[in-house]
Amino acid sequence: MDIPPDTLPAATLDALIEEFITREGTFVGDGEAPDLSADIARVRRQIIAGAIRISFDPDTETTSLVPAED
Repeated sequence: MDIPPDTLPAATLDALIEEFITREGTFVGDGEAPDLSADIARVRRQIIAGAIRISFDPDTETTSLVPAED
């Protein structure tokens, strides 16, 4: 089941994006302090543009961010 991003409070959407970024291992530093806020903003733009969708699996009660074409 897809969740429209505009139905989520901004803080909830940011928390979902942050959890996804850190869970998937895409947030890795190169010795410098990583800029998590920039990554959250980038993913948020992709969600708003429709390139990424928010998917909820009621069986496992988990939420994931997936490419729109999946």
